[in-house]
Amino acid sequence: MRITSLSSAAILLAIGSQLVQTCQDHGQSGDNKQWTIKPEELAELKELERKWGTDWSFSGINTFAHLKHVKCLTTPSEKFDIGIIGAPFDTATSYRPGARFGPRAIRQASSRQTSFRGFNPRAGINPYASWATIIDCGDIPITPFDNAVALEQMTEAFLELGSRSPQTSKGKPKLITLGGDHSLALPALRALKKVYGREVRVVHFDAHLDTWHPAKYPSAWPSTQSHFNHGSMFWLAGQEGLLSNSSSASNIHAGLRTRLSGTDPSDFVDDSSQNWLRISADDIDDLGGPAGVIAAIMDQFDLNDPDPDPVYLSIDIDVLDPAFAPGTGTPEPGGWTTRELIRILRGLVDVLNVVGADVVEVSPAYQGRGEETALAAAQVVYEVLTGMVKRGLRDGETEETRERAEDGKAGEGHDEL
Repeated sequence: MRITSLSSAAILLAIGSQLVQTCQDHGQSGDNKQWTIKPEELAELKELERKWGTDWSFSGINTFAHLKHVKCLTTPSEKFDIGIIGAPFDTATSYRPGARFGPRAIRQASSRQTSFRGFNPRAGINPYASWATIIDCGDIPITPFDNAVALEQMTEAFLELGSRSPQTSKGKPKLITLGGDHSLALPALRALKKVYGREVRVVHFDAHLDTWHPAKYPSAWPSTQSHFNHGSMFWLAGQEGLLSNSSSASNIHAGLRTRLSGTDPSDFVDDSSQNWLRISADDIDDLGGPAGVIAAIMDQFDLNDPDPDPVYLSIDIDVLDPAFAPGTGTPEPGGWTTRELIRILRGLVDVLNVVGADVVEVSPAYQGRGEETALAAAQVVYEVLTGMVKRGLRDGETEETRERAEDGKAGEGHDEL
């Protein structure tokens, strides 16, 4: 049984704990009726759900894919397997701001994704109607006035959510972050290092390296705080020991086409010294298309490892050509198509041990009326979700394990609708 919109936990709770109704209506009806639910009322509640519980793509409050919204940071009792979390932050950008509005735009662009029409024929599953409990956790309320505080807020938020017990899956819940500028990857990696107790490997889709030493941004007014920016966060992560530094377990850039500093390729030398492998945007032609890019990335992983490396998937929407994603802060011509990126992601996410992901740098003020940038980002999130859920099936998660988890939750106590 899968009940989506009406609080399924509350309905299952009624079944599990056999609560009695203390309805004090005394002739009252409608919104004056108070419920604590007893089994015989279940049919009426189900009928209300049948009549009013399903939104059209254009109706309802704006959440990602019409998922249930919970302010997870203030509701620790709400368990989930995969949480969508917004990080509306853009004061670490070097060029065009506006990505603080990215989470809102991506949610809006996801409106045509629904649980009743979410089947992914490529993967053979509907990620919204499989074993995983997926919810929209809302946004982290990040200050726009102080980047040091913002960094602390994001780190604590990711750690708080990532450390909780999942609803169904083994291990820890997974987060997909809607950005926001790319600097949010640093607090995400800080949290993952603490949650998993080990370095994380990053597969990074971007036009830019984002491993630049902060000194590569010349200024007569240097400051330590300026080191935290959307082009140096992976350099900082390496300095803090958050990333794999094993030569046999590199981190990977894909889709690069950035200009470099100075008069030589020393940026690449610095990048290699930080244990990164580079796949340029042009390499997709030399490698024979998306399949060749997938193979080049997968060659860096031991797929037979019984304890696979945790992988963080970081996707800057500017990996796409500006023809497909103009709504971003630092657009670079010559990028991949949306189809190529999606095809590459489909070959990776359900194979790798992805423990978290972000989709960042969507700045809706610079996109067209057709929302092409946010639509691409929303589709990318859907593909990542699909891969995470399918990987869970490989790891032994099933619809039955989800229902058992919900039944267990139903027996924990009682609640009101």
